[in-house]
Amino acid sequence: MARSGFEVQQAAVKALFLREIRTRFGKYRLGYFWAILEPAAHLLILLTIFGYVMHRTMPDISFPVFLINGIVPYFLFSNISKRSISAIESNQGLFNYRPIKPIDTIIARVALESVIYAAVYILLMITLTLSGENVIVTNLLQLIFAWLLLIIFSGSVGIIFMVAGKTIPETQRFLPIILKPLYFISCIMFPLHSIPKEYWSFFLWNPIVHAVELSREAVVTGYVSDGVSLQYLFICTLATLFLSLSLYQNREKEMLRS
Repeated sequence: MARSGFEVQQAAVKALFLREIRTRFGKYRLGYFWAILEPAAHLLILLTIFGYVMHRTMPDISFPVFLINGIVPYFLFSNISKRSISAIESNQGLFNYRPIKPIDTIIARVALESVIYAAVYILLMITLTLSGENVIVTNLLQLIFAWLLLIIFSGSVGIIFMVAGKTIPETQRFLPIILKPLYFISCIMFPLHSIPKEYWSFFLWNPIVHAVELSREAVVTGYVSDGVSLQYLFICTLATLFLSLSLYQNREKEMLRS
């Protein structure tokens, strides 16, 4: 029996997913440990440097929980975006097989990064709970939807980066630079309400701010972030997804030929 197009794509993405795992972690004896080490080390450094100061600034909020819900979502977005630029070059030989398309490589990488950082997030939150931090998920649905929309948004940005990187090779060096300032304007290190209200509009255009602050609202007891909206995050995700798929459809044949 002939398989449907969806079944063919599903099989292709699964194969690419397993290939990504072997490529990323297969050569290291403790390969999967390194996936946890990067955000954990980053978190530990920031806690050491800013923990005391932020505890005095936000005495009613667990700073480690606050920080995890900023760093992990940002790393998820950043890694998906950066790895998407080289997705075609890393899998160029596989496109000789007709079932495999460039977009399948992005889906596989998005799936892998999502699994990695979801596991990292859960492990870090469990570690904080065992260490005595007050971790209570007050709105699980909001947390799930914020992460899901962030993953789709990140994948859509990844497709745009992939198309741009393949169409104009010089952008492969330029695009990662754009991601650097996002760390400082995505409320990773500070809450939105710590910024004077007249400047909120400069931050709230950024969908990552909404994902981060909504995640914090869902797990930090008493934390409320005025101005953020799940609806805005959904609209931005939908618009970015539509734009990315339109660009991809327009350039797919050129990417396969090159």
